[in-house]
Amino acid sequence: MIPSVFSEKTLEVVISCVLAYLIGSISTGLLVAKAAGGPDLRQVGSGNTGASNVQRTMGWKYGLITFFADAMKGVISCLIALLLTGDQMACLAAGLFAVIGHNWPVFFGFKGGKGVSTSAGVLLFCFPWQGAVCAALTIALIAWLRYISLGSMFLLTSYAILVSLTYQGKWLPFVIAWSVVMALICIGRHHANIVRLVKGTENKLGNKTK
Repeated sequence: MIPSVFSEKTLEVVISCVLAYLIGSISTGLLVAKAAGGPDLRQVGSGNTGASNVQRTMGWKYGLITFFADAMKGVISCLIALLLTGDQMACLAAGLFAVIGHNWPVFFGFKGGKGVSTSAGVLLFCFPWQGAVCAALTIALIAWLRYISLGSMFLLTSYAILVSLTYQGKWLPFVIAWSVVMALICIGRHHANIVRLVKGTENKLGNKTK
């Protein structure tokens, strides 16, 4: 089932998604590392440009800066879609493209992060209370087990479940499909982490990469 806005405002939706992808493609991790005189994140640690790798290679200060900047990419993308179309479903589509841009940025050789920070911004913007609940549970899980990767996958998976159970609008099939795709992208980007979690060799929160 396709939301009516996709047929009534096709051009606006397409523009929103293209802008969202371009915004998502701005690799704040690389920019923060360069501004701080740090390493090329693609050559150290996990090789990703997201907040987790920044934290492990450069410390908490720069990791948090990257996290919030990446989250704002998702928020700004959804806000632009809302202003252009006035429709929540367009916000979901734009948010998804922002995450895709973050993971596979056109400006940086399609080598980006894992999309968790940007996804967090999208989740909180599109479904605030569900996003807040899942974020709180995720923070508790990470504080307990100290695995950011496990917490990241839990965030998107629990969000998909909660949104699917609580959304009552007429576009439920679209919302379920969207939330599942968001979760699957996150899980897919963490495939190497899943292997390390199974082997018991996954890096824990607070450990810095040499």
